[in-house]
Amino acid sequence: MLYNSIPGIAGFFLAAFILMIVLIRPLWVDIDKFISQATGLQFPWVAIVTALTGLISCGFTATFLRDISNPQANGFPVFSTAALIIWAAVLAFLLYQIRLSLFSIVSLKRLSVIMAAFSIFCTAVCLFFIDTGNAGFRQPGIIVASVALVSAGFFIMMTVSSMREENSRWPAVAHREHSDWKAHWITSPESRTVKNIFSGNKTPQNTWICFRKNFDIRQVPVMAEVRIAADSKYRLWMNGRSVVAEGGLKRGPNPFDTYYDTIDIAPYLAKGANTVAILVWHFGRDASSHKNSGRAGLIFDCKAEGLELFSDLSWKVKVHPAFSGIGEPLPNFRLAEANVLFDARKDIAGWEGSGYDDSGWSKALDAGKPPVSPWNNLVPRPIPFFRDYGIKDYAPGVDCPFTSDGDSVICSLPYNSQIQPSFTIKAPDGLLVDMRTDDYRGGGEYGIRSCYITKEGNQAYEAPIWMNGHKVIYTFPTGVEILSLKYRETGYDADFTGTFISNEPFYNRLWQKAQRTLYITMRDSYMDCPDRERAQWWWDAALEIGESFYALDPRSHLLAKKAMLELASWQKNDGTLYSPVPSGNWNIELPLQMLASIGWYGFYTYYLNTGDSGTIKAVYPAAKRYLERWKMDEKGVVSIRKGGWNWGDWGREIDIKLLTNCWYYLAIKGLEQMALVSDKPDDARVLGEKMRMIQKSFNDNFWRGNAYRSPGYRGETDDRGNALAVCAGLADKPIYPAIREVLLNEYHASPCLEKHVDEALFIMGYDRDALARMKKRFGEMVDATYSTLWEGWEIDNTEYGGGTINHAWSGGSLTLLSMYAAGIRPTKPGYSEYEVMPQMGSLGRISCTVPSVRGAIEVGLEKDDKSFRLSLSSPSGTSAVIGIPAEYKGDISITDANGNIHDALNTVPEGITSLGFDGDFKKFKAMPGKWVFLSRK
Repeated sequence: MLYNSIPGIAGFFLAAFILMIVLIRPLWVDIDKFISQATGLQFPWVAIVTALTGLISCGFTATFLRDISNPQANGFPVFSTAALIIWAAVLAFLLYQIRLSLFSIVSLKRLSVIMAAFSIFCTAVCLFFIDTGNAGFRQPGIIVASVALVSAGFFIMMTVSSMREENSRWPAVAHREHSDWKAHWITSPESRTVKNIFSGNKTPQNTWICFRKNFDIRQVPVMAEVRIAADSKYRLWMNGRSVVAEGGLKRGPNPFDTYYDTIDIAPYLAKGANTVAILVWHFGRDASSHKNSGRAGLIFDCKAEGLELFSDLSWKVKVHPAFSGIGEPLPNFRLAEANVLFDARKDIAGWEGSGYDDSGWSKALDAGKPPVSPWNNLVPRPIPFFRDYGIKDYAPGVDCPFTSDGDSVICSLPYNSQIQPSFTIKAPDGLLVDMRTDDYRGGGEYGIRSCYITKEGNQAYEAPIWMNGHKVIYTFPTGVEILSLKYRETGYDADFTGTFISNEPFYNRLWQKAQRTLYITMRDSYMDCPDRERAQWWWDAALEIGESFYALDPRSHLLAKKAMLELASWQKNDGTLYSPVPSGNWNIELPLQMLASIGWYGFYTYYLNTGDSGTIKAVYPAAKRYLERWKMDEKGVVSIRKGGWNWGDWGREIDIKLLTNCWYYLAIKGLEQMALVSDKPDDARVLGEKMRMIQKSFNDNFWRGNAYRSPGYRGETDDRGNALAVCAGLADKPIYPAIREVLLNEYHASPCLEKHVDEALFIMGYDRDALARMKKRFGEMVDATYSTLWEGWEIDNTEYGGGTINHAWSGGSLTLLSMYAAGIRPTKPGYSEYEVMPQMGSLGRISCTVPSVRGAIEVGLEKDDKSFRLSLSSPSGTSAVIGIPAEYKGDISITDANGNIHDALNTVPEGITSLGFDGDFKKFKAMPGKWVFLSRK
């Protein structure tokens, strides 16, 4: 007899299942995520699999307890023991997969209580519902089972604890700062319902909370610096004046901690009574750009002369009743932001100002002093606040006022931009207005939209969330009188200081579109695209970082630094690196992407352009630790590492082993230089030996007489792999003509890796071919009306998953045109030394500005059949190596800043040194200043 009765069986299963759902709901939330990622299943199948797992686990546990407590009646419990072991193994595997997200939601204390309670509950169930058949074995069996379960619970607890402790070693690179905080995290008691207390997300998704505090000061301080953090975003007013329109960064300096901002509020203070008001938007869900803490919160810490203002229980708080979500379709799972509905009938008029009566609001709920879970340590914001370009009129086309007939109103933007649409209307009560852009379904996935419910009369509204596109689409109900339509443009705080202008408009448009695409993929972090994902994929980031050095002012370098520190800080316990990070719903390694990120084109390119050795020293241990996971055989060939997704590129004809060996060499090449910067000469020596080993064996293993191909590879010759062999320096000059033929006839690379194909042609000296291929490949994108570059070669290319129209990984040509066509590139860190070695190809004139960390470098180039002219304005603190192309090495004159002309064959002016002729260029070294070189054939 298995159990006393059928009701007993049903009671046991029901009670056990309810207990698991209530007490360890956060665990099941993460198991749901793991099942979804591993199988591709979506709700409700994930929920069904999860429920069945819980039900079966209860049954296994019950059967095991029954058998072990009554061995005489049932014999040795072989089946139930085996079943329990299998179930335990599955559970252990799930715990291993979700170890980081588990701890961010469940504290060790709570986990301990959960496991102990579960053990006691199982003991009680055994006592009342399991028929042992022999009272003599009843108590010992139950005691043994209870001890086993409690031990298992504490073992799991300690395992999770040790995993977190192990992982916490790496987030130290994010420069944590929290020791002197006096303020406490506060939140709203209104959001702590019974349902939310026992759910994985203690605060519901898309919650908007108002915080207020009245205070008095005798004298306005010269400076009043506030440290403020919110989960997830905030808007700040002082005395009714807007101070910060969008504060905070998406969570994720590492898997546990939170960013905070620093602001000087002194300009907004007044002698006497003052009011601070803050609106906090809690995303409430994990995404490909955000790690959800599960709880809304605010911390405000200000100490200045005559002013101490800290968030505490004296603050007033209220969940804003006008904000809510919108029904289907919802933004796709990659986005942290939600669609936002604002019901003007429920607005809290004037709550941001000093005269508002908040006596009916709740007192804030104390959530602890930092560092405290779930926000943990606080890390200073590493990038500027976002730039507000102000309210703007749309391009001509829509004249206001007019009365809506119910059709959509489409307003054009001057270019693809990050915007918040606004309107002023006259309407009756209760009508729905919809706002979205033409990129609402960028790449085929649903993005962000904003809706508004009208009140009676005249009213104005500005969407509180940013979206992007070339057009804004308003939908007003019939009869609404539209008084004005405008938008606010925002974006990363950097100027478009880089330029490239040639005599051929195609390359100018390509460069400018790449610059615009780069800018629109920058905000909290680098993004692959601003509509579908907003995720910091590191292959995209590495290309974007390289572009930013030529396109934007040095403030853009801070976003690169943030990206590097985040990549290192999210390293897994086993040394694996992965992206996108920050992320709450992705942890899969793309091996080649990681090699590209930590090596020559990623981390080292940052150092070469910035000279920032501190960041290199901070991320070097993570890069080294990751590279140690790769294996190389005795022949100097690198083994393919599957990782989570062994992605080499979009498209076809991917020679993955050839690509792997090229990217691995480039990673070692960059890491060797980073080791020297980090004062690790022994590491550099070992890495140098690996490089020499690969150099000796690479051609023997991959060169086939007319192209590079991996042994056993049966596809068409891979243009990417052959190009990367050149870029890495593995291909010898005698085989350049053969590789040129490959690159002139094979067209397999996506826009992402096309950059390296064109770069290889420049490196080999085939600059005309490089420009011709660039024009052939990007012709359709450049000719299109869009202001940005696409993800794939075609606008709706299914081969690239649909593709977006704003992917900065397609902007590598910007880097190449400035770096090779104009010839401007650093040769020593931080542009202390750089070169100008122009490869103009078919171009007759180029004007280029590079916004280096030393100042703007301005180069002008002109050539014709008879002469070549190079003008240079070089900033202080630099030395430049100037190259006059070999075909123009005849008579050379040099004009200095005073207009004096010098014959370089006889004498050179002070500040210029002749370096001789290397076969390709006649070279000179130039000190800072303005110079003009004129040479004739």
